[in-house]
Amino acid sequence: MVGRPFPSGDPAADRRAGYAETLAHIGDIAAAVEVMQGALELAPGWAAGWVRLGDYCEMSGDVEGARAAFARAVDADPADPLGASLRRELLGAEPMLDAMPPAFVELLFDQYAPRFEVSLVDKRGYRGPELVLAALDRAGAGRAARALDLGCGTGLMGQVLRGRCDWLEGIDLSSAMLEVAQGKGVYDRLDKADIATLDLGGAPYDLIVAADVFIYLGALERVIAWVAGMLRPGGHLAFTVETGSAPVELRQSRRFAHSRVYVEGLLTDAGFTGLRLAPCVLRQDRGAPVDGLVVVATAPAMACARPEGAGEAGAMA
Repeated sequence: MVGRPFPSGDPAADRRAGYAETLAHIGDIAAAVEVMQGALELAPGWAAGWVRLGDYCEMSGDVEGARAAFARAVDADPADPLGASLRRELLGAEPMLDAMPPAFVELLFDQYAPRFEVSLVDKRGYRGPELVLAALDRAGAGRAARALDLGCGTGLMGQVLRGRCDWLEGIDLSSAMLEVAQGKGVYDRLDKADIATLDLGGAPYDLIVAADVFIYLGALERVIAWVAGMLRPGGHLAFTVETGSAPVELRQSRRFAHSRVYVEGLLTDAGFTGLRLAPCVLRQDRGAPVDGLVVVATAPAMACARPEGAGEAGAMA
């Protein structure tokens, strides 16, 4: 869907972009491409404008032009809050991404927070927290003294987890999502941080959960190693993933899927035992079920050695 881009700071470029949008709306995509190219001649550092040009090129069937435009968007703003690198990758560009740009995830969920629960739970039948809780019960995981909700979002997982832990912390990248979670009053602590880059440090946990979170990370080696270093011996990790045939696969939904073999291998290599991987339906997407795995694993009886140079916890109070 084509929508209005963030302004360029150049009124003339913005006017041309607006005209291009009108042309695209009435179906004259070739003209929209030409007019948008003119706008970018006036504002060549406009990342959102390059994303818009990529949209038009893709709509016109010009895949190479779309790839080039998305690449220019990343050059203009390497933090990539609009996810241009994901768009380029989905058009077949190499090399394969192994993570989403944190700025993209943060902006996405900051914008999504006000309607997140209605969209995900009421409209898509999201069941992640209930699936994780049921899997923990099947694994015989008892009450946790200290629990951590990775990628806690608006607190849907925290609401069902609160009754089985004495102390509950949540971490998320989106300030807007954390604000909603704070209003529910179920967490003892909430921190804003990128869970893909957390450092080891602080008191260990008895339980760490991540419901529908790893689909935004891609490669899971670092976060699984971090969890292994932060769980008490015998503690539990529980999470969900979307299932795919490749070890890590970026889908058109702009979410990552992971294979069962990949997940099992990571957990085994990190020293986890008692692995339980159960197939499930995570939610509906465009009327079709999204297949996934709900996973529970037990931390090794002896705590894993922490990597050399690991610093304090990356979460910010």
